[in-house]
Amino acid sequence: MRLRYREMTMDVSKTESCKNGAPQQECAGCGKSITERYLLKALDMFWHEDCLKCGCCDCRLGEVGSTLYTKANLILCKRDYLRLFGNTGYCAACSKVIPAFEMVMRARANVYHLECFACQQCNHRFCVGDRFYLCENKILCEYDYEERLVFANMALHPPPTATLAHIKRQVTHLQPQPLREGFSG
Repeated sequence: MRLRYREMTMDVSKTESCKNGAPQQECAGCGKSITERYLLKALDMFWHEDCLKCGCCDCRLGEVGSTLYTKANLILCKRDYLRLFGNTGYCAACSKVIPAFEMVMRARANVYHLECFACQQCNHRFCVGDRFYLCENKILCEYDYEERLVFANMALHPPPTATLAHIKRQVTHLQPQPLREGFSG
């Protein structure tokens, strides 16, 4: 069980850099003053159009759309974000959409809302350090998993079936025998 880093999407807006005699902005990417006519604003910082790039493919983010993705201090285009971290998609427990910015839990290929990550048999919410099992694409706590194993083992190796005659013979042997008269010791 592990928590993922927070995933975020940010809007990239293109504005004029020198409006009404305002001082020039410093680029968050290179640290130099932005003297060009247009600048980009993203992550509450200002950028040259050439400096706001994807950390993987170096594409200029102002040219590929109005959205960028950040995760673990990386700035990424949508294509590389999805390639590296996958699309969160739908919760395996409730089947509802999981937004890209939401923290999630993963179990193999399954993704879950934090509140949906619970035993799907008894609804026990997991704490850090709890063991969980993914069985037939369902999350189970340790108790329910072991119980399921016991029943599966019984289905594979059932106890010998007792016939009615066999049970009657066993019951007859267990009934108390009458005392005999004239017992001498």
